[in-house]
Amino acid sequence: MNRYPLWKYLTVAIALLLGLVYTLPNFFGESPAVQVSSTKATIKVDDKTRDQVASALQTAGIDTDGIFLDSHGVKVRLHNGDSQLQARDVLEKQFNPDPGDPQYVVALNLLSSSPQWLTSLHALPMYLGLDLRGGVHFLLQVDMKGALTKRLDSIGGDLRSLLRDKTVRHAGIAREGERLVIRFRDNDTRAKGRAAMEDNQSDLLLADQGEGEDLKLVATLKPEAMKRIQEFAIKQNMSTLHNRINELGVAEPVIAQQGADRIVVQLPGVQDTAKAKDLLGRTATLEIRMVDDTPGALEAAQAGQVPFGADVYVERGGRPLLVKKQVVLTGDRLTDAQPGFDNQTHEPAVHLTLDSAGSRIFKDVTRDNVGKRMAILLIEKGKGEVVTAPVIRSEISGGRVQISGRMSTMEANDTALLLRAGSLAAPMEIIEERAIGPSLGAENIKKGFQSTLWGFSAIAVFMIVYYMLFGLVSVLALAANLLFLVALLSLLQATLTLPGIAAIALTLGMAIDANVLINERIREELRNGSSPQAAIHTGYERAFGTILDSNITTLIAGIALLIFGSGPVRGFAVVHCLGILTSLFSAVVVSRALINLIHGRRRKIESLAIGQVWKPGNTGNTAAN
Repeated sequence: MNRYPLWKYLTVAIALLLGLVYTLPNFFGESPAVQVSSTKATIKVDDKTRDQVASALQTAGIDTDGIFLDSHGVKVRLHNGDSQLQARDVLEKQFNPDPGDPQYVVALNLLSSSPQWLTSLHALPMYLGLDLRGGVHFLLQVDMKGALTKRLDSIGGDLRSLLRDKTVRHAGIAREGERLVIRFRDNDTRAKGRAAMEDNQSDLLLADQGEGEDLKLVATLKPEAMKRIQEFAIKQNMSTLHNRINELGVAEPVIAQQGADRIVVQLPGVQDTAKAKDLLGRTATLEIRMVDDTPGALEAAQAGQVPFGADVYVERGGRPLLVKKQVVLTGDRLTDAQPGFDNQTHEPAVHLTLDSAGSRIFKDVTRDNVGKRMAILLIEKGKGEVVTAPVIRSEISGGRVQISGRMSTMEANDTALLLRAGSLAAPMEIIEERAIGPSLGAENIKKGFQSTLWGFSAIAVFMIVYYMLFGLVSVLALAANLLFLVALLSLLQATLTLPGIAAIALTLGMAIDANVLINERIREELRNGSSPQAAIHTGYERAFGTILDSNITTLIAGIALLIFGSGPVRGFAVVHCLGILTSLFSAVVVSRALINLIHGRRRKIESLAIGQVWKPGNTGNTAAN
């Protein structure tokens, strides 16, 4: 009656073992580290960079606990904070000899101190939020007016091309504030221009103004178009911030929209606030220009005689390249960039998608420049770098562009990433900055741990005193529930915050409630005259329905918080929902397995150690203790 098959005992044992393994990394803490990553697309961090880091630190006499290369860069684990700062200074001088033009980001970091055998099992500590780990908090204001202005300037260029293609003569196109003014000399030409614009620019509202020979067509953005541009600016800026923060090696950054035009950035564990501000404040733009292949022009430029209307840049591999100043296209015209392969040569390639205006411009440019090279540049802080410079093989139409030739799969991925989110869609300004020190985070962890410990202890004392042996089993099941919850948070690499710790404490109280229901149901069966074995079986069976109903209703509330909440509310909801799932398993399956191990092999039991059982009309101590 009260025996589990062997596979159920094995399931519980394996679950407990896995819970222990994936909980362990949280007890090893973190060690100080320094990370070296590249700031430029043309510079790759590889094994050679790792050897340079090791050589520089060895020359400076700085001992390390390990140097390794990962997807974010080279990471160096140090003994303490002092050696961390010394290593940062040494590597900064080694890799950035010119502070005005840094080639690498040398950032302070924290790494898990878990043993290698745990890491090899993908057993990693859970991420800690800003309030527990310390770090920096930024609130950035997106210049929505700047985004609209940038879009209007782009539309102005499109209108010039459109009117030229339609052979419509105009007297000038100028942006005046948040509107475009197109001047005409007669009504017929203005009407023809208006018809062309209405067919090709659905985002514009057009209005006729002026008299005589000073006729105007005033174009403004429609409200829905303005809203769409602003939403795109926020999303694009958030995507770009994600890529930049990767250079700092932040494990679980929080980047979220706040209101209509603000972005919250939280970087747990970041100690170098100045470096974080520098990365977030970078403004990069993407440009497509033609390469100047005039014979002898590059040699003259290298000798100091740069031709008029051209600039010298460096392409991948360090080779100089002479590029014309005239910008053919900007990153605003790029709607997507994905890595892939060339259909003919099967070499790694990057597939670009342009908007309608960009497709038209690109078609004209490629038609007129077959056989020539086209450079794609990333301009940042007034300095540019050539991401790639392919040869135009034929006229390209339809808005689908392929960049290929002499690049690896990783380089294709990197290039697509840069082209897709290499620039900000609108300027941003840091309007709020807060730094939380590691000591405050450690104090929050200590207080949260103590509150959970005292809550668990109080529950344990009450259960053991009130339910005796069954209370002890309930406490063991509660401990298993806590083990499963921490292991699950670590396995999912969830972020634990102070509200998350509050959810853990609440989960303990709710989880023990299931065991209280079970124990009281067993007592009720004993009062009704059932045998101890029958009381155990019936108690667990009949209590399960009530436990399931109560947990489902609570889970619905938790899911609602998860869907509609944000920030700390979501952190609370994640732990809350996971805690409900683990409590169902521990309160019902684990506790039943322990009770079956204790009483399941005995055919006849005289009494149960479940505390005082009061029967109707009996004032004596008819207990099963």
